[in-house]
Amino acid sequence: MDIKLTKKSDAKAQIRFITKKELQKSRYNKTLQKAGFEADSETSCFLYEKGLLFVGVESKQSDEIRAASAVAIKAVKNSNFEKISVNVDKKTLAAVVEGFVLGGYKFEKYKSEPKSKKLKIELVSSKQKELENLLEEALIVANATNFTRDIVNTIPQEINPKTFAELAKKLAKENKLQCDILDKERLQKERCEAMLAVGRASTYSPRLIHLAYKPKNARKKVTLIGKGLTYDSGGLSLKPATSMVTMKMDKAGACAVLGIIKAVSELKLDIEVHVFIGAVENMIGGNAYKPDDVLKSRSGKTIEVRNTDAEGRLVLADVLDYAQDKAKESDYLFDFATLTGACMVALGQYTTGIMGHSSQLKHAIAKAANEAGELTGSLPFNKHLRKLLKSELADICNIASKPYGGAITAGLFLDNFIKEENKQKWLHFDIAGSAYTETPWDVNVYGGTGAGVRMMTRFLQTL
Repeated sequence: MDIKLTKKSDAKAQIRFITKKELQKSRYNKTLQKAGFEADSETSCFLYEKGLLFVGVESKQSDEIRAASAVAIKAVKNSNFEKISVNVDKKTLAAVVEGFVLGGYKFEKYKSEPKSKKLKIELVSSKQKELENLLEEALIVANATNFTRDIVNTIPQEINPKTFAELAKKLAKENKLQCDILDKERLQKERCEAMLAVGRASTYSPRLIHLAYKPKNARKKVTLIGKGLTYDSGGLSLKPATSMVTMKMDKAGACAVLGIIKAVSELKLDIEVHVFIGAVENMIGGNAYKPDDVLKSRSGKTIEVRNTDAEGRLVLADVLDYAQDKAKESDYLFDFATLTGACMVALGQYTTGIMGHSSQLKHAIAKAANEAGELTGSLPFNKHLRKLLKSELADICNIASKPYGGAITAGLFLDNFIKEENKQKWLHFDIAGSAYTETPWDVNVYGGTGAGVRMMTRFLQTL
């Protein structure tokens, strides 16, 4: 997809966003009404002979324009037009670009005959030069989101802990990032026994990946941690067959933090960013870790295993501890993980759950997410749920003793591995529902959504 700004377009087709009130005044009102078009949100009508694609919106706010642009690009791809134009201004440009790039995304790597269509899109504005930087920023963020989607959608035959580390190295080389990969031997030296236990039955040993973007005179320092389960069978607490089908997406947290550092480095933000990823495959075998095992984490805390499918938090326990030691004095500490199905039960499929101690920080993130077009919901910690993680054998249990509040108890488990001085700087993002979809919604098509990239990039821009 080729998107450029221009003052005047010679495209033979044009996209027009239209509200119900505008429809009533439109010269094409009768024709559109005959076609059954009433300008409802996210509906469209293509007058092919006129070269006009009308897309309904409730208002000209960013969320509406973004979703309408996603509808528009699908309609254009189903036509024979190869070039199309749309009028933009400072308020709508980013939403239009994101709608086109994200809504027009297709993952066809495994198709024998890909059907991707090359399109030229001209954004028409009399203030072309003033909008060039906005266009560049919007494309960087949207492309970083699609970069994240690509990795999420890549199958476990191709992405395992070793190849995930190679992918991270490639990004580091392309974007001039610092890169350090800890293999099994180094993980043993670092005492990452919880992480190593989860990956013990896999052919591929775990990797702990550390990328860093260090601009001169950085204003803030941010640490991002991603859960990178390249595949999760559930271990000996085996998942039902239907639940295993989409488990390539269990690495979505790790993919998101890669997408974020890609966007930040390309936007050249004055923010030092450290990314830590625990890349592990949770499989079954004679040497698999077991329910009833007691694992000693890097921090020294012992963990009673009562369910091997609650593995992501075990990996994060070690990675969080390592990250806090290696990227000391960070202003913010955020982890992203497809951690619990319970989060989807609590907030629905579309919303990322946010947990932590700082209400002020949660509000700041929620505001940035809203501006970026992502949905978030805050889940509150409380002392009564914390008690459910008590273990009679070890310092803590990896699952709660009751099946309620599962997303929160998972967050509370991670809280045990956050150092006291970092409690107010830390937030946990549960993207189990928002990271992957099998039903298209908003700008998201089938597969990975890239959840977390747009909202976190937006938040970092505000710093």
